[in-house]
Amino acid sequence: MFRKYKKKGAGLRSAPITRDALLDATAGMADAVVEEHETKGGQKAVFYYLHTIIDRVLLQQSIIRPLIMSGEEESIYRCLKTFVLHVEPIVSLESAKEWLMSGSIIIHDPVQQQWFAIPVENRVGRQIEPSQTETVMYGPKDSFTEQLDVNLSLLRRRLPLTNLKAERLTVGSLSKTSVVIVYIAGLTNPQLIEEARKKIAETDFDMIFDSAQLTELIEDHHHSIFPQFQQTERPDISAYNLSIGKIAILVDQTPFVLHAPITFFHLFHSAEDYTTRWPVASFFRMLRYTSFFLSILLIPLYVALSTHHYHMFPLQILYVLIESRSKVPFSPFWEAVLMLLVIEIIKEASVRMPTKSSSTLGVISGIVIGEAAVQAGFVSKVLIVLVGISTVASFLVPNYIVAKGHTMIHFTMLVFSACLGFFGLIFGMIGLFVHLNGLTSLKQPYFAPITPLYWRDWLDLFLRSPLIWLKKRPEYLHPLQKWRYVKRR
Repeated sequence: MFRKYKKKGAGLRSAPITRDALLDATAGMADAVVEEHETKGGQKAVFYYLHTIIDRVLLQQSIIRPLIMSGEEESIYRCLKTFVLHVEPIVSLESAKEWLMSGSIIIHDPVQQQWFAIPVENRVGRQIEPSQTETVMYGPKDSFTEQLDVNLSLLRRRLPLTNLKAERLTVGSLSKTSVVIVYIAGLTNPQLIEEARKKIAETDFDMIFDSAQLTELIEDHHHSIFPQFQQTERPDISAYNLSIGKIAILVDQTPFVLHAPITFFHLFHSAEDYTTRWPVASFFRMLRYTSFFLSILLIPLYVALSTHHYHMFPLQILYVLIESRSKVPFSPFWEAVLMLLVIEIIKEASVRMPTKSSSTLGVISGIVIGEAAVQAGFVSKVLIVLVGISTVASFLVPNYIVAKGHTMIHFTMLVFSACLGFFGLIFGMIGLFVHLNGLTSLKQPYFAPITPLYWRDWLDLFLRSPLIWLKKRPEYLHPLQKWRYVKRR
């Protein structure tokens, strides 16, 4: 972590810094402190800081005590430079306020009329813990935290490269949130780096405190329900993405790191795919694809068959369906809408409830409401089974954003199937694929490697091929170094 101490406040034009101006700026701040200290040589220094965001132990032991014990009759600046690494001269009030609010102390030498800033930020944060959203049986257990420098250190441990670059930017006129763009120089396509740098620099929202907010501001298509950045809190996934030519975007105060560009198919890749035997990983990857389309098509298919194409049912199944629906007063469409809305209410309530109560709520709601709905004749038993299968299938999608957003696709397909039957389903699927084909992630095609076609990338698309076959990095990323295997001499 290369902190840009010298560039803080650079280019800011404001009134010169004075004692009265700084006191006016900190007026009304209960945690503002003004102290005066004197060296053995008789030099006086006035300290300004906010005690809630600085490390007071570091301040006392590394700055105040050595300064007081200093006996030379020289300027405060020269005294500080003998035992403090970063002493930054400041001349403007705006620059002083920025240093002050970022966890630095402002020191005033009243004799020389000089002002300095020394960073002593108190870095309070939780310890590195296992990931809560991307759990694996085998593989690394550490995860990112809310501290930007800690997250960057986790990446550097896995990629000890001098060409692992980290560019620090600041976004949010109020939040002053630090954002770091990480990439491997000489490997990552420079166009991707420049595009990410441009999008972040053009962000003019005043308050950004989470990576999800930044994603919404810099993505190519703001109205799509599909994410154009991958969010992960696992350092091993971030390191892997960097190694194949992607960029990482770290946002201060959030444990989720952004990666781009991504494709639609990467939303179905799991963290365990590369720590599990490739035949097993391939099977479960295909199961995720199947479950996604099952979750959005199963109920619409039932509605289409029951409403427009019931003659296609085998006779025995048709008898079961007629018997099941004999007491239901609603059409198949409204029956399905009613049940899906109830399921979404239960799912949302489970998320809002405390962890220990959410599982109990889900089980009780599913049993009681489902049984009561059948007994009351509101829904059929067949639909209860299909809704259960569809709901469980939706949980297999690893990407949480897609798992939440697929509900909108589900209801859209339901409307098409109720209106036009099979033709509506076909029309809806064509519209979905056209939409996906039109998306981009950092100006790169979202539906690659199908459109445009990159045959070699299919080795890690629907199936997870053995690592020995994955000799080249993905072509859709256009990396500067294509080969992943280093030839031994």
